[in-house]
Amino acid sequence: MRRGGRGLVVGAAVAMVVATIGLARASTLTVQEAILRAKPAVALITAQVGGEVTVDCGRGPITVTPPPFVETGTGWFVDGRGYVVTNAHVVDPPHRLPPWVTHELKKKAIDQACVEPALRAKGLMRGQQPDFEDQIRRGVSGQALATAKVVAQPQIIVQLSSGVKLAAQVRKFSAPLYIDNANQPLPDSGRDLALLQVAPGAYPALAVATRNPQIGDGVHILGFPGVVAAHELLNESATREASVTAGAVSGVKQDAIRQDLVQTDAPAAHGNSGGPAIADDAKVLWVMTFITLSPSGGSIVQGFNFLIPARDVLKFLQGTDVKQGESRFNIEWAAGLDLLFRERFSAAAVKIEQANRLTPDLPDVKRELAEAQFKIKNPPPRPFPWAWATLAVSLLSVGVYGGMWATRWWKNRFRVQPGQVIGFIEAGLSPLLVDVRTKTDYETSPLKLPGAIRLAPEDVDAGTITLDTDPKQLIVTYDTTPDEATSARVAARLRERGYKSVRILKGGLGGWTNARLPIEAKSSLPSIGLELYKNLTLGDAERRQFKAGETIFEQDADAHGEAFVVHSGAVEIRTRIDGGERVLARFGEGELLGEMAIFRQAPRSAAAVAA
Repeated sequence: MRRGGRGLVVGAAVAMVVATIGLARASTLTVQEAILRAKPAVALITAQVGGEVTVDCGRGPITVTPPPFVETGTGWFVDGRGYVVTNAHVVDPPHRLPPWVTHELKKKAIDQACVEPALRAKGLMRGQQPDFEDQIRRGVSGQALATAKVVAQPQIIVQLSSGVKLAAQVRKFSAPLYIDNANQPLPDSGRDLALLQVAPGAYPALAVATRNPQIGDGVHILGFPGVVAAHELLNESATREASVTAGAVSGVKQDAIRQDLVQTDAPAAHGNSGGPAIADDAKVLWVMTFITLSPSGGSIVQGFNFLIPARDVLKFLQGTDVKQGESRFNIEWAAGLDLLFRERFSAAAVKIEQANRLTPDLPDVKRELAEAQFKIKNPPPRPFPWAWATLAVSLLSVGVYGGMWATRWWKNRFRVQPGQVIGFIEAGLSPLLVDVRTKTDYETSPLKLPGAIRLAPEDVDAGTITLDTDPKQLIVTYDTTPDEATSARVAARLRERGYKSVRILKGGLGGWTNARLPIEAKSSLPSIGLELYKNLTLGDAERRQFKAGETIFEQDADAHGEAFVVHSGAVEIRTRIDGGERVLARFGEGELLGEMAIFRQAPRSAAAVAA
């Protein structure tokens, strides 16, 4: 790790809900699933410079193979065909062979070729007499360093979490930011990114996000911190599998050459360099570049770790053959995880097994495959499918109520409210109002709608239609039968005879009067009855409802100044004669009763009962 500077509406709604649930599942991942999708694509990068060094310790040249210079970091497959992204400073030693690396090899060679033989000649081992070791080293270092010849053997290894090691070549390189002794950036300082290529295969891969991060966004850093690799209580497998730390974006900064950096409080350490930092969608939003060390003791200061934005990674990849995020492994692995998280264990096992065949023995893949196979043999208890039951009931309800609504709509498709008729008149459509009440209802009712013409339904049924009007004229029929049955029958006959715009007044004559709209009385009524009827009908009269057999007023009762108009139904006038009861008259819709008691100022001469 490089060190940084200084310290049907309803039916459609249900279908939309179902579709939305499916889309949400496809686009939203849990944190666990996002990390599992990403981890297999993260690899350990080992940058090594070894070779042979020829030194002269004063007794002639001698060639030795000192321990190689080794640096580790993190990389990630950006293309499943074998392209890996990491930090440039991780692979800089074997890629550019800077002088300080060959100098380190020479120093190790001097220890091996000059110091150790001198110690053995004295019967000593390394570390027994440090002062004597330094004396030997000072005696030979000047000449040996000046004349030493190094035949370097640089090597970059990409190690998968399965333990498979792959030799890598640098395909693109943007130099790291280095600071000189004057605290100025070196001229070739760049974005600190390197693109490696390994042998072709079907590797996991991570896609690079295109969105810009915001303060507070969640960050998950994947990598191989050196503290894990060197931990004495962990076995070798710990060095091959990426660790995950979590935090958030805590700031946006710039480096010494004004390149953007993202600050995070997600923990990181030496070895995390080059590792991907993902969001909850499993896409790479940042790349780890450097941490911050304490000015006093050199210890890591957490909360001040810095990342390269994804947009700079995409810019770096321009001009290469990389198809970022594409991988045959990803297709099977993502499908398997999705099925596993939805507890479809058999299907999940098939997909994860296919992913395992493409890139064998990745620990995460093996674990999830084992879990799926275990759950197949030992399925968890299934809770009652309340969601599906609710959906089924909802769909059934939608079907039932939808059918009821459709039936109601079909029945009422030609019906209009009284207020709509007034709207037709105001719009200049001049609807023709047609009275189609049955003969009995028409003869017993004293009122009609203003300007209405009479068309007997009995004549219509007989095929005689005497309407002197244009077939395109808007016609509104009305009657007094329940559910406008007579109007509906007549309207159908009129449409059959070519009248194109026939409507039915909903509620009939009673609906019109209840809406307090103007009415006319037949001329055959006596003038006093006509005036009484109009006053009662058009005035703010009280409406009462009586059930069949219920008494409206009793014989010999006080009239209380009340008269009645029948709005719907029928009323029988009964009297007591010789200990029995006889029906004297029967009144229908629109007829007056009880008015004579008002004029006579006498008790009721008979009783009125709802029929």
